[in-house]
Amino acid sequence: MSIKNFLSNKVVLSVLVLLVVVIIFLWIRGVPEEEAKGPIVVGSKIDTEGALLGNIIAGLLEDNGFAVTDRIQTGTTPIVREAIITGEIDIYPEYTGNGFYFFSGATEVALWKSPKSAWETVKKLDYEENKLVWLTPAPANNTWAIAVRKDLSEAENLVTLEDLAGYINRDGYFKIAGSEEFVSSEAALPSFEQGYSFKLTDDQMLVLSSGNTALTEQAAARQTDGVNAAMAYGTDGQLAAYDLIVLEDTKGVQPVYEPAPIIREAVLLKYPEIEDILKQAFIGLDLVTLQGLNSRIAVDGEAPSAVAEDYLGAMD
Repeated sequence: MSIKNFLSNKVVLSVLVLLVVVIIFLWIRGVPEEEAKGPIVVGSKIDTEGALLGNIIAGLLEDNGFAVTDRIQTGTTPIVREAIITGEIDIYPEYTGNGFYFFSGATEVALWKSPKSAWETVKKLDYEENKLVWLTPAPANNTWAIAVRKDLSEAENLVTLEDLAGYINRDGYFKIAGSEEFVSSEAALPSFEQGYSFKLTDDQMLVLSSGNTALTEQAAARQTDGVNAAMAYGTDGQLAAYDLIVLEDTKGVQPVYEPAPIIREAVLLKYPEIEDILKQAFIGLDLVTLQGLNSRIAVDGEAPSAVAEDYLGAMD
């Protein structure tokens, strides 16, 4: 055999041995079925339900092979909204009714009183202006609400917000605990004041930095600093535990607020399966279910991530 042939055979043999070693290594290590997906940056608002829904989104993505960057409890509505528009986060849960205020003056208020038309309207407007896509919402109306202590409700016969307006305008004692967003956002307290013709002074408000309704409702239950009412949400699970009564919005001042994941178009185009991954979990979040999950966090003190994991586990 010539030296040339010998060297050639030696090279071929070396390549074959190297290939066998690589194959064995990959087999032992385990070859991934597909390339890693993501990372997807998940955000949320800072309240109880925001943390719950953010963890549900993150958990579903992780269960389906996505790398997730946790930015859950990003901040208040303006902060988390700015974060997704600028691309700092990729997805977060938002409420359909907020679209009326995001696009103030662009639509008639009547469009926001129906779950279907509210979702369709915000889906269209947010995509056209920001290339944000609204996915399937949960069938639970988490509208802003005002809750009063049960003893006040019974003593003054306060059942509706019209009853409350009459009580306040008769100089009845009233002090509400709410977040900075609640007292200042056009969507919240100012809309109640305008719709029901009453006006609160600074002395009638205890403003908390947190948007967590568990804290505002605790303040009312404990009569902190003379508080006898609280900012609340329709899906709060702790209202009964705190002996608080939600006053009925008889004039329909508030839009429908159904939570839905919203995602940047660029991310959804890259990973279109995300829409189906999240769909069933949000469809399963009806009013009673959300109240129960929120209660476990706000009343029982469980971690939002643990409650979200249990919910997703029960779906399997």
